[in-house]
Amino acid sequence: MSDYYNNYKNIRNNIDEYASKISRDPDSIKILSVSKTFSHTIIQNAIDSGITLFGESKIQEAKSKIPLLSGNFEFHMIGHLQSNKAKDAVKLFTTIHSLSSVSTAEKINSEAFKLGKIQDVLIQINSSGEETKSGIDPAKSVDLAGAISEMKNLSLKGIMTIGPLTDNESEIHKSFALTRKTLENINNELKLSLKEISMGMSNDFLIAIKEGATMIRIGSAIFGSR
Repeated sequence: MSDYYNNYKNIRNNIDEYASKISRDPDSIKILSVSKTFSHTIIQNAIDSGITLFGESKIQEAKSKIPLLSGNFEFHMIGHLQSNKAKDAVKLFTTIHSLSSVSTAEKINSEAFKLGKIQDVLIQINSSGEETKSGIDPAKSVDLAGAISEMKNLSLKGIMTIGPLTDNESEIHKSFALTRKTLENINNELKLSLKEISMGMSNDFLIAIKEGATMIRIGSAIFGSR
């Protein structure tokens, strides 16, 4: 087995142990191995070891790597998505985590229709209030979720956020708790039962799990420093 798989397995064991401790089902939490900046040979090695779920941030980079891979895998788009890259995103990714506007949703819906695909998507919210972060204001998320729910070739699965860039754990908790409450609000207002919460990275994934994450995005702790 590769070092990548050993790293992955260690994280999986940490998640399972912590989830059980706080009475969460470990199987409800998926690891998205963030492979951005790493070569297709490294990703292929990870796939061959048994890792199947990957995240990429840039369309051009994903386009150059994904067609070279073989085996059992799927890729999620976790970076900011410009509407003019919607066509490639729909072709390359199982799930798009970073929807934050009606106009981009409409473009993705249109491209998915052309391909005869139902595209899984998440709404990205800005839960930290940091101006450098992408994502919609949580207060506007219900309207966006309602619009997406009307689009026939999109399947809204939940929401995503990027935690604040800080070592202050209470600030991280606050951001992730707001994300969970935002999903609850969307479900209550629109009578939906969305379940996916994509949040938490290598340095804060245990906090994310405590606050309800169902997908955590781990890069350096699996693949090493970029």
